[in-house]
Amino acid sequence: MSSLETFEKYFVLDTNIILSDAKNILKISQNSANLIILPETVLDEIDSKKSGFEEINFQAREFARLLEGCEILSTKIINEVKIVRVFIKDISQEAVIDIISKEHFSCDAKNVASNIYNDRKILELSEFSNQYYPKKIVFLSLDVMARIRAISLDINAKSLVGNDNSDFEFEYVKNIEIDFERLEFLNNSSIYEFDTEYKPYNFSYCFKIKYSDQMVLASIANEKIVVLDEDDLREQVIVPLNKEQLFFSHALLSPSYNVLIVEALAGSGKTLLALSAALKLVKKKEYQKIIYIRNSIESLDKGEDVGYLPGLEEKFRIYNHPLMDSLNYIVRSEHKKKKNAKPFFEELEESEISIKVDMMIKTYGIETMWVGEMRGRTLSNSFIIVDEAQNMSNKTMQMVLSRVDNSCKVIVLGSNLQIDNFYVNKYTNALTTLLKSTKSKQELVNIFAIKLKKVLRGTITQWAEDIFSSK
Repeated sequence: MSSLETFEKYFVLDTNIILSDAKNILKISQNSANLIILPETVLDEIDSKKSGFEEINFQAREFARLLEGCEILSTKIINEVKIVRVFIKDISQEAVIDIISKEHFSCDAKNVASNIYNDRKILELSEFSNQYYPKKIVFLSLDVMARIRAISLDINAKSLVGNDNSDFEFEYVKNIEIDFERLEFLNNSSIYEFDTEYKPYNFSYCFKIKYSDQMVLASIANEKIVVLDEDDLREQVIVPLNKEQLFFSHALLSPSYNVLIVEALAGSGKTLLALSAALKLVKKKEYQKIIYIRNSIESLDKGEDVGYLPGLEEKFRIYNHPLMDSLNYIVRSEHKKKKNAKPFFEELEESEISIKVDMMIKTYGIETMWVGEMRGRTLSNSFIIVDEAQNMSNKTMQMVLSRVDNSCKVIVLGSNLQIDNFYVNKYTNALTTLLKSTKSKQELVNIFAIKLKKVLRGTITQWAEDIFSSK
């Protein structure tokens, strides 16, 4: 087995690295090329997370499973620090891990929150590691405060971001000019006849007619141009109000796409449009039901945690608020259209709206799920909306999508400006992973992606997005 001097790199892992994905320990190890160093406090924090049904609880149990069959290679004590070297193997991957611990720490536990004290203990052992091992260690953490503390102690600190996780910006909607004479040949033509630089992520086009204000909107399906029927797209409860919403609505209703990935600002209408299309397709019997999935990650602000709510039903009702708000809005919109057609219609009472929402849920087979109940399920013949994807880890999204069979359509919604999950960031969450997958052509599924950048909810929402997204 590898000696102290043979490792290429030395990594001390913070707890959140493992709770974001237990397999990170194997990925970072690179089949024992690198040494993994785990302060005992990390093991204690992971052990405290094993019970529960959320993503981090699953990852804690997964990590325990990896350690269960480990082989102890050596034990030594250096300057009151105990180092236990273990070897783990998981199918074709392996890792060598040094578990380091000490009984007495120099950091003071008085008047300090337990999580901060734990961070200090981890960093104290990281300082030891930085001196003991033959190469400078790298402290990996998703917590920016922990990384800053590490840097102040002259420890090299990084987040879990690889070379391929840099910021990216794909041109999902492309603008090109064409001659008026070519307009009649546009629909159903190969995109290469009009754009020789077409890329797989160019899902939508704005074809501007030269020397004219006329513009034709089209999407690409199987490398063919499909001109949008804007009048038909506006024939639904929630009317698309701009070209991005028109592209999104077309993809929602089109059988050409079975996976849609949408990054959108708050108040851009993503959930409303998705539900509106779902209702239309279920009414046409193209799908049997609508399934709304939202990850069970709450705001980290104290008092908003679901643990403060009594009872299981109350705890998970909070996750359905976006769905219920959207259904409420749809009921009001339908009534408003009838009222405009017949001026003597009375306004709906709140009790009537509630009754109509309940009827809609039963009529269209609308179900809600949280990710903890999905393992072992198979979803069929369903229009599936996965909301708040920015708060899902890759492991969670993999589990969700692996429950879906070929008779379904999946809509993944999210915003990288609204990440509430402490164990992911804008580089490592599932939304970013799915968006980046559009860089190349996918043979197994028909993908569509778009970014909704215009806020339609109101001026306050737009103002909030503007001032806080720039910080």
